[in-house]
Amino acid sequence: MRPPALLIALALTGTLGMALAAPVPALAQSEARFGGSAPIDVVADGSLELHQNEKAIVARTNAVATRGDLRLRADTLTAYYRDLPNGDTEIYRVLAQGDVEITSPNQKAFGAQGIFDVDRDVAVLTGGDLRVVTANDVVTARDSLEYWRADNLAVARGDALAVRGDNRVKADRLVGLLQENAKGQLDLTRIDAEGGVVITTPRDVVQGSKGTYDIGSKLAVLTGDVRITRGRNQLNGSAAEVDLESGVSRLLAAPAGQGAGQGARVRGLFVPEQQGNRPGAVQGQGAQGEGGQRQGERPSQGGTR
Repeated sequence: MRPPALLIALALTGTLGMALAAPVPALAQSEARFGGSAPIDVVADGSLELHQNEKAIVARTNAVATRGDLRLRADTLTAYYRDLPNGDTEIYRVLAQGDVEITSPNQKAFGAQGIFDVDRDVAVLTGGDLRVVTANDVVTARDSLEYWRADNLAVARGDALAVRGDNRVKADRLVGLLQENAKGQLDLTRIDAEGGVVITTPRDVVQGSKGTYDIGSKLAVLTGDVRITRGRNQLNGSAAEVDLESGVSRLLAAPAGQGAGQGARVRGLFVPEQQGNRPGAVQGQGAQGEGGQRQGERPSQGGTR
């Protein structure tokens, strides 16, 4: 999956080859090159303005910037530039305000405001109705959607929710790790979840403090006061594996590869089903018995983010 924020950061990075004109009434349009060979076409229903003192270019009223198959729309687009020693100028920051929509062939992203920091290679969407929509997934967040290009990380903060079909992953923060495939495109390979993690499948609800979901194997691992609930049955333990392909949830006395501590056990509470209902299969391993970062901060690189 190629994040829209990445495309915007790429599109708006580089040298501004020509200055945009002073305010133009009605439909204002200009073409500029921001690095590379592909131009960026900018149109607005209101005006295109060059503010020389502030070193800013402003497109007002239904402003749309298009480069290739990438489209950025907002009520207002503002690009801040600086002078270079060779006499050229370069854009270092872009602000999109009001009903921001980023569209690429495979997905759309929405927010009230977008900030694209070219120097830091970071893009942040904030405001109401934050979401990214693809053919298979919907990701929403309350606080921000971010893309850290240098680290190949996409971050959703605040009541973050990823939905694919009947499966849902919810947490205070979701961090997606991206890797380049053979075609040079970025694919989402792993999702790390932290804080109030809840994975919901058609069969189970699995809760824990932290979690990691491997996209290739479709296997999620949760740790920290884990609970698996199916109907009125519940299993408690230190860790769990959830196979989102087969729908099988497996409770562990300790995370895979780690020895269970002294007295570590899994515990299950099984409530008889009413006649006509068939109990599902929840697997438990071990003996049965008694039993954040602020917005815009770089995510951690080690372990679960």
